[in-house]
Order: sequence, then structure tokens, then C-alpha cells
Amino acid sequence: MTHLTLRRKLIVGATALALLTLAGCSSASDSADSTGGEATQTLKVAATTTPMTDVVRAAADSIEAPYKIELVEVADYVQPNSMLQNGELDANFVQHPPFMEEFNAGNDASLVAIEPVYLTVVGIYSSKHASMDELPEGGRVVIPQDTSNAARSLQMFAEAGLIELDPDVDTWSVSVDDITKNPKKLEFQQVDIMQLSAAYPEADAVFLHGTFARQLGLTPEGDAIATEQDPQFAVSLVSREDNADSPEVQALAKAFHSDEVRKVLTEKDVPIAFK
Repeated sequence: MTHLTLRRKLIVGATALALLTLAGCSSASDSADSTGGEATQTLKVAATTTPMTDVVRAAADSIEAPYKIELVEVADYVQPNSMLQNGELDANFVQHPPFMEEFNAGNDASLVAIEPVYLTVVGIYSSKHASMDELPEGGRVVIPQDTSNAARSLQMFAEAGLIELDPDVDTWSVSVDDITKNPKKLEFQQVDIMQLSAAYPEADAVFLHGTFARQLGLTPEGDAIATEQDPQFAVSLVSREDNADSPEVQALAKAFHSDEVRKVLTEKDVPIAFK
């Protein structure tokens, strides 16, 4: 066999192989198109702990095609906002609107609350005292360090008559610096919201969301010495402003108001914020 003949055979073989490869690719593409369906689109939603994670899983069971939900579990409440703002997530489910607005203000962000899902019942808990009136002189009180939750806790102590707050400061922006009267000289200590549960055994009183209380085997109804449930603090589905009206986020909103989500919240005895 001459070198020319061998070269021609190699060229013919290579051409045939290339055509076969192209035909295979074309066949796969045609197969996908022939179904007539849209390609599945995965939407990433972050959550921290139960019942938030349970709600995301329930929403994942109910979201309509062509979408599916991927739960991204995170360990704190700032990380999912940063990830969302940076485009790493499609939405998150970790917070109430005042907390989100505080993040926006401090980070030049543009997150928006899409839909409220469940109400947060917060409480003041004590392992040592049976009522707010029993808190001792100089008692140590542990509250969150973020503005919205700190203000929420301080308002509860004001309503109990234990402190007075500056009336010229916005209700949900007050801080420990705005306490004008503190007859019992209560010592207010502020910690990250994820550290509140650890303070429960030793503190005279601690502010806890229902989620964290349940992790300690406590309930607002049976164990809190004061409770509050304000609809403006409903845990909400959050996305970016530039994505709020997209088909993807609207599909998420519908899934988060589904019967599957309602069932999960009912089973966990969590107050539902949607009708």
C-alpha cells in the first residue's frame, strides 16, 4: 500500500468518525427537543434551621415544572443575604423584613421581601424566675445584637414596666443606649442571635425566637415569661429587587404558599402568615 493510499483511507475514516459524532450529538439534541418540554431550572434557596429548612423542602415538593428547588443550608443569618446579593442564590428564607432592611442599609444591598410565610412568636425565657416581675436587681438579661431584634426585645421589657425607652426614638430602632429608666438596674448583654440559646441556663432572662426555644425543649405558651407576635416580623421569602418579578421568583412564591407548606407549619404548630 502506498503512502498516498494510506493517507486517503485515514482521511476517509476520520471524516466518517466526525460525521458519526456529529450525528450522535444531533440525535441527542433532537431527542431533548422532541419531548416538547422545557429544561428543568434549579432555583437555589438558603435556609438555616427548622422550621425554615422544612418549609423549603415542602416548597420543593410542590413547585411546578420546569422549576425545582435546591436547599442550601447555612449556619448563620448574614451569609445567606450576602450570597443572595452576590447572585449565588435565587432566594433565601431566613429572616423577617426588618432584619433584611438592616442588612440592606449596612451593605448597600437591594434585597426585597417577596411573601410572608409564618409568624414568629418570640419570648423572654428564664431558667431561674417564673415571671418578669421576679427578675432581680442587677439581673443579667441577654438580648440579640442586631437592631431589629434588639429593639423588639427592649419593647417587651418596656411593656412589662421594667424599663422606659426614649419616646423620641423610633420604636423598632431603639437600643440599650435609649433606656431612660431602669429601676432594677438590669444588665443588658447583647450577643449574636445564634448564641442566645447558650445563654439560657445562666442568664436571669434571655430573648428567644420560637425556633431556638423549641431546640431547648421550651415553648412560648408553656415556658416564656413574656411573649410577642407582631405580623411585621413574619419570616418571609426574600429575593433581589431586580429579580422580584421574574417567573422564577413568582413560582417560588406560589410554592411557599402551597398546601404542602401549610401542612408542615400546622404539624409544627407554627402560626401561618398567609391565607
